[in-house]
Amino acid sequence: MEATYRFEVWSTGASVVVTDAAALGSVVEIVRAGLDDVERACSRFRPDSELSGLRPGTHGLSPLLADLVGTALDAAEASGGLVDPTVGGAMQGLGYDRSIELLPADGGPVRRVQHVPGWRRVHLYGDRLELPRGVVLDLGATAKARAADLLARRAADTVRVGVLVELGGDIATAGPAPDGGWQVAVRDTEEDPACQVTLAAGSAVATSSTVRRTWRRGGERFHHVVDPRTAAPAEPVWRSVTVAAPTCVDANTASTAAVVLGRDAARWLTERGFTARLVDRQRRVVRVGGWPEDVAA
Repeated sequence: MEATYRFEVWSTGASVVVTDAAALGSVVEIVRAGLDDVERACSRFRPDSELSGLRPGTHGLSPLLADLVGTALDAAEASGGLVDPTVGGAMQGLGYDRSIELLPADGGPVRRVQHVPGWRRVHLYGDRLELPRGVVLDLGATAKARAADLLARRAADTVRVGVLVELGGDIATAGPAPDGGWQVAVRDTEEDPACQVTLAAGSAVATSSTVRRTWRRGGERFHHVVDPRTAAPAEPVWRSVTVAAPTCVDANTASTAAVVLGRDAARWLTERGFTARLVDRQRRVVRVGGWPEDVAA
């Protein structure tokens, strides 16, 4: 019998689902311990995190941070630079300089940066990172998805049950699926159209949104998906983009790139063989690659 544990982490909702209720406690312990490790490694908002302690120069990274930085650089390459971990300075300038729930209701005008340094300036050789001056890393576009992938697999391998890990819309599965597959409801907010999908064992899905994680500065509203080409939040052509893929990192990289691309997103996703669901500002749904019709969730 399946069992679910829901909790809050990193200012978002999260859940763990297992195919055997007796294993839930053990799986939750593995997942929550792993999330603590990820936060200590790469949180942009913890002054004591390993990432926050990086300065220009060459650094030896812990195995976990090296993995997370490597994942971010791989995502940048795979997306042609549309998903870029060097947007940290732009994010700070736009006012996203602390955990989202701690941001003021409004604030002074933002300090816009003119350009993003670019991921190609960052070099990682195994666990040796070369970080140039003026580069602030933000792993937010990929670290959550990588954590879901890693921890679902770790828990499934350790406890020998099927596991689904969901972190703020990033979903990874590992081990055997329940009979009929993993049933996942896709809906970004209560105001958005809903869709129910079935995930096979070991597959993943991720959603990127322009209506969640928003804040105001100087009377303007901003969202957290920065276009590296402009150093500003991507034009909100889409309320949300959801992508299915073999890994959560692949799915999240594609969904984030699609938000950045705006009107060119459907073509880009189609050319790369993704299955996806895009919801525009009028809440109309565009399906790519055989995504199923919407039904009541």
